[in-house]
Amino acid sequence: MEPSTMSLLGLVRHMAEVERNWFRRRLSGLDAPALFCTRQEPDADFDGAVADPKVVQEAWRLWREEVAFTDDFVARTASLGATFEIQRHGRMSLREVLVHMVEEYARHNGHADLLRERIDGRVGQ
Repeated sequence: MEPSTMSLLGLVRHMAEVERNWFRRRLSGLDAPALFCTRQEPDADFDGAVADPKVVQEAWRLWREEVAFTDDFVARTASLGATFEIQRHGRMSLREVLVHMVEEYARHNGHADLLRERIDGRVGQ
């Protein structure tokens, strides 16, 4: 297999970006800059995930902030059926976005399980 920069910390950083993208930028329409990724470094969420305690702490802090924003946004939205016009996606309901987020987390939890398997060797758990 080709080398990969995928790591557990990279997945945390990536999911912070995903939460921010959907709920701050797309649904709330805020002009919130990306947390890690740039045009010059589109994979900085993974590439910058280094084994430094400060980087780890920052990643978890940012992910928690984005999840808290999402929780607040969902709580303030009148209905899961509320719709939003989203560039390149068209009109989507909050329900559709939340289902997409479940899919996103599920996919990346699968990646995390593969990484874990490479570390501890346990399979079929």
